[in-house]
Amino acid sequence: MPIAFVTGGTGFVGSHLVELLLARGYEVRCLVRTDEKWLAGLPVTLVKGSLEEPSSLAEALVGVDEIHHVGGLTRSRSWDDFVAANVTATVRLLDYVAGMDRKPRRVLVTSTLAAVGRSDTPVADESAPLRPISMYGKSKAVMEQAIAPYFERLPMTVIRPPAVYGPRETDILTFFQSVAKGLCPVVGRGDVPALSLVHVRDLVAGMADAAVHAAAEGRTYFLGGGKQYTWHEIRDTAAKAVGRRVLTLPIPPALVIPLGTVTEVLAGLFGQYPPLNREKAQEIRYTCTMCSSDAAARDFGYVAPTGLEAGIAETIRWYRENDWI
Repeated sequence: MPIAFVTGGTGFVGSHLVELLLARGYEVRCLVRTDEKWLAGLPVTLVKGSLEEPSSLAEALVGVDEIHHVGGLTRSRSWDDFVAANVTATVRLLDYVAGMDRKPRRVLVTSTLAAVGRSDTPVADESAPLRPISMYGKSKAVMEQAIAPYFERLPMTVIRPPAVYGPRETDILTFFQSVAKGLCPVVGRGDVPALSLVHVRDLVAGMADAAVHAAAEGRTYFLGGGKQYTWHEIRDTAAKAVGRRVLTLPIPPALVIPLGTVTEVLAGLFGQYPPLNREKAQEIRYTCTMCSSDAAARDFGYVAPTGLEAGIAETIRWYRENDWI
């Protein structure tokens, strides 16, 4: 039985990855701060420790075959918080693992399409330079640069997902909640390809496959969906899933950043930091949102078989069953 150590296992993507690894016969150890969240009831070993002090994980890392570093920060007002969670913590973990007597056969680190930022082409591939826009994207780009030397010391793979949807997701949830109320905001033209969208089940299967294929060692990959989607396709599919007609709310691109600013300010009055904020608005306005998964398909047979209609229907059903919509 292979052993996997997972950070971020209590989160959206991480919890789905843990479930997949268990289904594939792994023994799974998960770094947990306090709340088990989605791991509650799963046959995993909960590891109390911190990436601030990786030596506290020494016992948990003994005999580990794979490390899946999924943990990180996706939303914050503070650049220092992004650096601490996404850069410093990752470097500390890799530094400790590089010094272990028995190293894992693979260390998989999760980055993001947002690290690319402005792109010279509408659909980015792995050769695209990193010119991120948001603090989140910048922190992941800095992380990738900081961990580059570890490719010579560890059998590493870096994964860059685009937008991810599925049960338990909380950011794209706001879009589905709006559609369920009969409104669909669309930025710019809605009839041209605009978004790479991958179902979480397909993403984590690709991550798990990349961790065991020799060809993926030392490489960085985008893992997207089967195609690039228009907002009208997403709108119509979501409307069908919620079972109602929707009114399209066109948003001129020039208004995205002011809208994000207003939303952040209003939410701040209630002590909240909303999914649509100034940083996210910058990403929507200027960041590349489409990527090619051809390299992953070529090197280790990556596919994303979940169709948009089936994936969104499943996601909406889960939201309703859990009273999120």
